[in-house]
Amino acid sequence: MTDVRQAVLIPGRGYTVREPLFAYVAELLRRRRLHAHGIEWEVPQDLAEAERGPWVQRQAAAAIDERTALLVGKSLGTLAAPVATERRLPAVWLTPLLRYPGLAEAFERSEAPFLLVGGTADPSWDAATARRLTPHVLEIPHGDHGLLVPGPMARSADALGQVCTAIEQFLEDRAISRI
Repeated sequence: MTDVRQAVLIPGRGYTVREPLFAYVAELLRRRRLHAHGIEWEVPQDLAEAERGPWVQRQAAAAIDERTALLVGKSLGTLAAPVATERRLPAVWLTPLLRYPGLAEAFERSEAPFLLVGGTADPSWDAATARRLTPHVLEIPHGDHGLLVPGPMARSADALGQVCTAIEQFLEDRAISRI
């Protein structure tokens, strides 16, 4: 399996790679002939805020190998952005912690393209910062930190569809068409 490219899926604190966003992303990647390698972790309860970034970066770096073509992280997993930047890997960041100290700067240094996806009802989302950092932005109106929206569940399912479409379009962009 050494010739198969892979995408590393980096979970959030309470959002595993088996949750809906990642399940659909994994299928989307499979259809593009990428193996989705999900990180499974137990975030230490006593992990100090200052240690969160380095801890996530160690977990992500350990999962990346020469086959890795893409990173996909959610929430706490977006703290792996410095690893993507260092290794020049394209990335999809779902509900990024844009207000986390130093994270926007890591995105600014990235030479590889990345997609930011967030919801207007998510306190971690900063639309102005997202649009300043990348032309690849999807904002879900009224979406919370899980990208769920109020009202009938069909609206949340529609938001999930929008996320999948945005990722597909991002992966088809000429700058990263090798994925």
